[in-house]
Amino acid sequence: MSSTNRGYERHKTDYYVTPTQEISRFLIACKQYMPEVLNYQRIHDPCAGGDVAHGMSYPIALRQIMGGDVVITSSDIREDSLADNKGVDFLRADIKAQLFITNPPFYLAQEIIEKANNQVEHGGAVVMLLRLNFWGSQKRKTWLLKNMPTACFIHSKRMSFTEDGKTDSIEYAHFVWLKGESVEFTKTYLI
Repeated sequence: MSSTNRGYERHKTDYYVTPTQEISRFLIACKQYMPEVLNYQRIHDPCAGGDVAHGMSYPIALRQIMGGDVVITSSDIREDSLADNKGVDFLRADIKAQLFITNPPFYLAQEIIEKANNQVEHGGAVVMLLRLNFWGSQKRKTWLLKNMPTACFIHSKRMSFTEDGKTDSIEYAHFVWLKGESVEFTKTYLI
């Protein structure tokens, strides 16, 4: 998802560790502006990541902000992930939840959003960390106009997805879709 090291040829399935503190920043803002998103008890992270050196960012942040009572399950297509269900391709899985929340591989983002929106329970939510330029695509324009997110929480501070703390040239936002809600305009929050 990162555009750091522009001379480096990145493989589309490269793994990036999502900064937990930025997820927490989003969750705190979400608690203030959309508290219903943090009331769900069955949460699933379909691209959970994690490895021997890093925990799974979303489950860690969710437990810090929501407390220990919440049930968070996880899956990841990577076999070396820390997910509950390793080697699971979310696009082919049948997983139900009240909230799907993750940082999807950008090249599969729309497909993962569509799948999550189909699998999430009515009244539930889908939250995805995406490049802000997800909006800027002729290819996605028609789809976005029919599937407008309810809210977009734009991170004003650039995120670092690397051990050295360096940031890239991309801005990120948490996009929120509420199942059963059709909106003409997306509420925008700067965090």
